Amino acid sequence: MIDLRPFDSLGAANHGWLDAHHHFSFAGYHDPERVHFGSLRVWNDDAIAPQTGFPPHPHRDMEIITYVREGAITHQDSLGNVGRTEAGDVQVMSAGTGIRHSEYNLEDVTTRIFQIWIIPTREGEPPQWGAKPFPKGERSGKFVTLASGHAEDEDALPIRTDGRVLGATLRAGETADYPLGKDRKAYLVPATGAVQIEDVRVNARDGAAISDVDVLRITAIEDSEIVLVDVI
Repeated sequence: MIDLRPFDSLGAANHGWLDAHHHFSFAGYHDPERVHFGSLRVWNDDAIAPQTGFPPHPHRDMEIITYVREGAITHQDSLGNVGRTEAGDVQVMSAGTGIRHSEYNLEDVTTRIFQIWIIPTREGEPPQWGAKPFPKGERSGKFVTLASGHAEDEDALPIRTDGRVLGATLRAGETADYPLGKDRKAYLVPATGAVQIEDVRVNARDGAAISDVDVLRITAIEDSEIVLVDVI
């Protein structure tokens, strides 16, 4: 089953410095039909103006994955971590028992990110943060695991949940398969381009909530950059 969520149907809030679109209920946006999808709780599509950002604020008991689409985001937290994550790369924060952090766009251009929150399956552990480059060329024509709670995904950033965050870049006409399994759920968003899943077209920044699928087959209608979350 594929539930298409067109970009213009998402919750939205423009704060001037932040133009945010919400795939799920978040802050002042509430839709009882879009509170979560399995353990996927938040998928925000944020555009952050130059030299602005989120001042220090707390989190706990949440896996927070930031996928940078354009520009760069600079992270600083109460553990002393400082890092700059640029377009195509990923950072992960396991909030655990509690952490404070800030995220700023210190660039001279707008930074665009997907921020994804997944409910952890392990709690009571200390917070941690990490970031890693994932060159787009290495995921050409196939899915690469960016963050994972599965031990076998050794090259991915670790998260404390039964799930994966994956990325792929497909040229128009290319197809990529992902072995999802009918007992799991997937949420897919093209950062750019457009793809087809079965008979459903998914345009850039649309969301597709997918369930009851053994093998997920994605065909690029246009050159596309795709982010996929696999959860229980």
